[in-house]
Amino acid sequence: MINNSFKASDTERVVTSKPDTAQDLVLEVEGLTVSFPGLFKTVKAVRGIDLKVRRGEVLGLVGESGSGKSMTAMSCLGLMPDTARLGGSVRVAGQQVNGASASQLAELRGGGAAMIFQNPMKALNPFFTVGRQMFDVIGCHRKLKKAEIRAEAMSALEAVSMPDPDLALGKYPHQMSGGQLQRVVIAMALACRPKLLIADEPTTALDVTVQAQIIALLRKLAQEQDLAILFITHNLGVVASLCDRVAVMYAGEVVETGPVGQVFKRPAHPYTLKLMATVPKLGQGSQPLGFIPGQVPNMAAPPTGCAFNPRCERATSRCVQAAPKVEIGEGHWAACHNTLVRV
Repeated sequence: MINNSFKASDTERVVTSKPDTAQDLVLEVEGLTVSFPGLFKTVKAVRGIDLKVRRGEVLGLVGESGSGKSMTAMSCLGLMPDTARLGGSVRVAGQQVNGASASQLAELRGGGAAMIFQNPMKALNPFFTVGRQMFDVIGCHRKLKKAEIRAEAMSALEAVSMPDPDLALGKYPHQMSGGQLQRVVIAMALACRPKLLIADEPTTALDVTVQAQIIALLRKLAQEQDLAILFITHNLGVVASLCDRVAVMYAGEVVETGPVGQVFKRPAHPYTLKLMATVPKLGQGSQPLGFIPGQVPNMAAPPTGCAFNPRCERATSRCVQAAPKVEIGEGHWAACHNTLVRV
């Protein structure tokens, strides 16, 4: 069962490091910026982040609400509104997303990358059966005959352990539970055979028992289908159970990233430590729940240097100038002058 708490043992999964090759890398984000110009101010939602996800790997993207997680995910599929201004580079399965034409993006969505959203009850059209919606999506992205499309839909539902897939195809969304609907959405995405699956808070609307089932399903899919997954959440317990690596976002920037076991056992950035302190720990009895003092910065005028410096107890004059990348271990770094872990 998955809940908001986690134990150190949850992060003890062994992750084998692999070299970054063109064949292995599915998602490459370099220097991504997202801003929204206005009449009097420009909101800087994402400020120069770098991310990489390999085949068969699950990368967790965590942070407070408003840290830029969902903006990053939407940028990976070119789903940003016309008012957004993007910079940097985003490549999915070798295809450049920033600056791509509408036809190129249409081909990418579904075939190259697919996305599942937070609330499965709003992701499907209530006026059409599950089967009709799956058939339309598969037929849009894959040139198959009707019988083949139905067979692919059945196969995808079986892959996500949907009870009685044939019966499920004939149901309307309101006739299914939240967990079943989330399985349908995942199956719909998988039926198009994407190389990258982006999951934006997919377990938030589900109870903890169903959460555990969906987490186990995603882990299985990543391993068996060599699927790259970008998993966006604020739940550190889910990250500990599912992800291989984690990237911690604050104020539109990645402040720490590395293998889940290393980051959770040796958090190096003060924000990461405080974020973990807000989560109750199992087996430690009654204890005060931590919190992060201060306010999330105004993204129209973010702080200079390290964005966390106004809320950080360890901040010095250097923190106002810049936030350097400090290597903590293999694949583990933090953007902090005063890392909590001494190299």
